[in-house]
Amino acid sequence: MKYLLFIALGGAAGAVSRYLLAGWIHQLWEGRWPVGTLLVNMAGSFAIGVVFVLVERQVVHPDWRGVLMVGFLGAFTTFSTFSLETIAMFENGHTAHALGYMAASAVLCVLMAGISIQLTRAIV
Repeated sequence: MKYLLFIALGGAAGAVSRYLLAGWIHQLWEGRWPVGTLLVNMAGSFAIGVVFVLVERQVVHPDWRGVLMVGFLGAFTTFSTFSLETIAMFENGHTAHALGYMAASAVLCVLMAGISIQLTRAIV
């Protein structure tokens, strides 16, 4: 039960962090793309790669996987928000922007996770 509480606390911290960071980025960069969501997803994808390797290499205790990956990063990354924002672009007639955002999100976030795994394995 204690483990679930830690996951929940990690999730709360991730959700608040996402809200604050994405909101701040959206204020700095207003445009047709939800750049805040994209950057948060890229950062979360990078971070999950780092945590994955740290757990894999036993630098971080396996119990932290749930807290950091499931809790914090699960709430920090925003795939559901990404999906809703993409549908909104389609519904507003911005088909090219929606398709570009979908492609950029998929490619950049997978790339960030892959880069972070390779970098962290090289360091740890």
